[in-house]
Amino acid sequence: MAVLVRSSVMPVPVGFLADWHFRPGAIDRLLPPWEEAEVLERPVAIVDGAVARFRVRKFGTWIEWVARHHDVLPGRSFEDTQERGPFASWHHRHSFLPEGDASSLLEDRVQYELPGGVLGRALGGRTVERDLQRMFRWRHVRMHHDMHHHRPFLGERLHVAVSGANGLVGGALVPFLTTAGHDVRRIVRGKADAARGDVAWDSRSGTFDAKALEGLDAVVHLAGAGIADGRWTDARKREIVASRVDGTAALARTLAGLQRKPKVLVCASAIGFYGNRPGPGTVDESSARGDGFLAETCEAWERAADAARDAGIRVVHVRIGVVLSARGGALGKLLTPFRMGMGGPVGSGEQGMSWIDLDDLLGVLRWAIAGRLEGAVNAVAPSACSNRDFGRELGAVLGRPACTPLPAMAVKAMFGEMGERLLLEGAFVAPTRLRAAGFQWAVPTLDAAFRFETGRFG
Repeated sequence: MAVLVRSSVMPVPVGFLADWHFRPGAIDRLLPPWEEAEVLERPVAIVDGAVARFRVRKFGTWIEWVARHHDVLPGRSFEDTQERGPFASWHHRHSFLPEGDASSLLEDRVQYELPGGVLGRALGGRTVERDLQRMFRWRHVRMHHDMHHHRPFLGERLHVAVSGANGLVGGALVPFLTTAGHDVRRIVRGKADAARGDVAWDSRSGTFDAKALEGLDAVVHLAGAGIADGRWTDARKREIVASRVDGTAALARTLAGLQRKPKVLVCASAIGFYGNRPGPGTVDESSARGDGFLAETCEAWERAADAARDAGIRVVHVRIGVVLSARGGALGKLLTPFRMGMGGPVGSGEQGMSWIDLDDLLGVLRWAIAGRLEGAVNAVAPSACSNRDFGRELGAVLGRPACTPLPAMAVKAMFGEMGERLLLEGAFVAPTRLRAAGFQWAVPTLDAAFRFETGRFG
């Protein structure tokens, strides 16, 4: 029987670390982004007999995995054993140990046996060991990111509503908050699940269930039609604007009319506010709005929250850069061509790429909720780069050349105005207000972001 042990010091007291693992959302935060996986059943609570059921796709086939929890010692440890899955046997012990008053030790100990006995070990033993080492190293890094961003706010228990909870950012924010002990309600279009605490949003009439929004500490508004989902026809442009401006205005009016208003409304915006800024010069929150469709949309999007601001609600406009996650977005689309050696600069390659890792974006949103920020805030890493350097770094991490250019003419022919604005233009955006507030990035460099998102730690 093979044994894997990984231990890491975490920058939080042991009670918080243990509680994180026992709360809803933990299983979602611990799924590596490169795995094609789906959670089928989440345990209501980590207690003896609780079951977690999910499936992973390997070699084009879905494999179901069922694990049962046992020997649960709240605040100290719990264990799970595979009842059905890819291994002949699997036993996993999660332990949480004190390391002084302000830190703790996370230890994962796994005993497993491959199917097929001696032949199975001979054929797949090293590959499985390598994959498990990669996965558990990634899990411990992800845990450290989350603990890093929660540490300034230990002891706070907030009631938060989140729109866009099915998107790349919202889908990560909800478990990020629930594992820290916050009560999170999803703002959903159409019929709401009252048992889950959903807040109904009728986007056609522009109305929200105001009663369900009473008494919240914060609302995070992330909903909006994807700007890179297709060519920018006139109809598509109207949809992009309406999904942001109309929805934000309706939500702001609703919150302004509440008897018990939230303390803060955190609204997504984008660094598209600055338009195209050729050259290496940086822009920040003090810079004027740029020109073009995206800049005009961002300005209208931010102004749409005025009703909430006028009602005394603190409003934060998080101008989000290129979000890096292997699960989707720009990086998710780029990984396949780069792995095939088909990556390279787009157009001139000199346009600015102002990016942020998804884990750090969650940290920025947490800071925005906490009261340390107001108005426009650039959610980008401290190291913007050119499109050419972005490609070179990704190619280096993947061990592939990044010298296959995508000419500007081809971008315009394939994607029209959308491609021209999103791929051929850009800006070097500085996170001046985050720096001034004392925000600390967990993933400050492009190399670290690519290695974390792909599990290639070197």
